Amino acid sequence: MGDPSARSDPTGMSRAQPARPAGHDRDPWDDPPPPRPLTRQEAQALSARLKSVSPWKVVAIQAVVGAVVASLAGAVTGRWEVFWSALYGAGVVVVPAVLMARGMTSRLSLMSPGAGAVSFMLWEFVKIVVSIAMLAMAPKLVAGLSWPALLAGLVVGLKVYWVALLWRGR
Repeated sequence: MGDPSARSDPTGMSRAQPARPAGHDRDPWDDPPPPRPLTRQEAQALSARLKSVSPWKVVAIQAVVGAVVASLAGAVTGRWEVFWSALYGAGVVVVPAVLMARGMTSRLSLMSPGAGAVSFMLWEFVKIVVSIAMLAMAPKLVAGLSWPALLAGLVVGLKVYWVALLWRGR
């Protein structure tokens, strides 16, 4: 009964537990110990080590990539409708991203973590609504709309987010 390696099962019988290697005194099913708070110097070192990409830089690159894709699409096909469709597709990504970047970098969203989370959800909702509205208005705004070109501009613009994640990961 005094054996620390013996445990009781639900039936009240005790069973022997295998000995744990040195340094592994904690039961793997127990909750992990709480993390140690960082000192000011450790927090500053961690912040300096973690890179962040400016949302404005991502939006600018999306706009440039969208213009390049639209130019290539127009040059390859020789049709202005394809150029404008691809450019509008890139705009469906860039315009809502500008709104979200503006909203997320405002003073209100930077006040507290709670306000930042609510602001993020609000601006993400605005971004989705504006994107859907722009897609719905595309046939009325772009003469001779080419949906494949519009989707090409839109998809390539969205892929810039992945490039931004790769920049941050380095």
